[in-house]
Amino acid sequence: MHKLISELTRLYLFEEQQHYVDAQGGTQPLMPAVLARHLSGEQTVAVRLVSEGGLTRALVLEFGGKGGGEAHWSALCMIANAVQHELDLPAPAVSISGTAFQLWLSLATPVPVAQARQFVQLLRSTFLPASTDILAAAPPADVEQVALPPCLQPSGKWAAFIHPSMGAAFVDEPGLDMAPPPAAQLGFLESLRSINAAQFAQALAKLQGHTGLLDAVPAPVAAPFPAVMSQPLAQPGLLLQDATLEDIVRWLHARNIEPTLRHRLP
Repeated sequence: MHKLISELTRLYLFEEQQHYVDAQGGTQPLMPAVLARHLSGEQTVAVRLVSEGGLTRALVLEFGGKGGGEAHWSALCMIANAVQHELDLPAPAVSISGTAFQLWLSLATPVPVAQARQFVQLLRSTFLPASTDILAAAPPADVEQVALPPCLQPSGKWAAFIHPSMGAAFVDEPGLDMAPPPAAQLGFLESLRSINAAQFAQALAKLQGHTGLLDAVPAPVAAPFPAVMSQPLAQPGLLLQDATLEDIVRWLHARNIEPTLRHRLP
């Protein structure tokens, strides 16, 4: 559990904003013991992703609502692939919340919440078809507080990070009946990299250029970004929805993770 907490902190939290909203609506320090109970399903808390100074380093995009699971997953794939292939950013994490799909972008340097919201809105307007208005474009509640996966939701379903190619299996019900293995959750996160300040600025400029907010898009920054995986799941250019079960198992085995597919029979 300690390693999982370390990875979540590395990617999405920073000391000044590690607070949660308690049952009375106030904020309390998010101590390691509280986070451990949250991750184990003993006490689910809403983690604040914004510091008192109005900064955030976690951009959470939610795709969900009643019905339309396949459309929600398709929209997530469009955004996730655009983040990597059009904006040259590190791969985001993917999670299921119990009711929706979520895409997690990690920033190495915190940015103002208003800038984070603009970035997410531009992602939506640039890469989703005009008729696909199913992305909850990070309204304030989604940006500022979230039940950090893995955790037990009030519905009895577990929220969890998933391998990006597993989403199609959750289009009808984006949640787990049982707690996910901590080792698998760690495996999904430990190879992820945060978006550095130069990459974020370049990507934001590209998005603004697409919508005419800039007269010109600056030249790409000459700095390589780290590979998210040490080896591809399968052939080059693999999209999120294209990997096979064998691809997923091979990826997990490469990280010494034994996959466990558990379902409750009706």
